[in-house]
This record gives sequence, structure tokens and C-alpha cells, in this order.
Amino acid sequence: MNSYQIQFIEKENILSIVPFLMELNGNISEEILSKRTLEMIEQNYRCLGVYDKGELIGICGMWFMTRHYSGRSIEVDHVMINKSYREKGLGKQLFDWIHDYANKNNVEACELNTYVRNTRSHKFYYNLGYEIRGFHFVKELD
Repeated sequence: MNSYQIQFIEKENILSIVPFLMELNGNISEEILSKRTLEMIEQNYRCLGVYDKGELIGICGMWFMTRHYSGRSIEVDHVMINKSYREKGLGKQLFDWIHDYANKNNVEACELNTYVRNTRSHKFYYNLGYEIRGFHFVKELD
């Protein structure tokens, strides 16, 4: 298996993730995604980059928080791997990195949301030991 580099994307390079976000959120403009990303990076948000020989081939956002029900936690967000790199074990390598980082930083739980229709991701997360504990509801406001 190839060895890919996984590291946090520095604040000054955070907009490099926007093309990936556009693929995930095709109905949201590049301008809005860029604006939101710049706001997020000022909050408890970091983004991992997955690199192959210096080229960004995947991203994974991480929100850091403490919750009543789970303690210190990381919420994994917008996991995206370039299509040509899928089915090569990279997702497992990425989550091994996240879990190792969490353990080294006294994080008690990792959680995530995934789209209901994304059944392939459900199987992947089950295989990593994640379980469904609830539903995520959203109401868009005017």
C-alpha cells in the first residue's frame, strides 16, 4: 500500500479545500463555501489534508468540542477522497490517523454525520466501529 501524507492544513492554505467542498455541495457557490470556510477556521475547526507527493487528494474536517454525553470529542466532517484514490485503503489509513491523534490528545469520542443516501459510507463507518445513536435534524432559516 502507498504511504500517503496526512497532516493539518495550515490556516493560510485552508481555501485549498474548496474544490472538494464544491464536489460535496454542488448547490452552494464557490464564493459562499470560501466565506464559510474562512469563518470556520476561526472557530474550533481544523481540516486534515491527505497528500500524494505534495498533491492534495483528500480532506477531512474536524470540529473540537466537549459534549455532555460524550466528553471531549472530535466531530469528523466532510470526508472526501479524490475518486481516483478510492478503494485503496486510504479511508482506513485516514481514520487510523484521526483515532491515533484523538487518543494522544485525550479525546474521549469521535462522531460524525453522513448523508442518509450514502450507504457505502455507512458500511465503511460500521466497519470502523461507529454506531448510529441518533438522527441529525436541520432546519434552514430565512
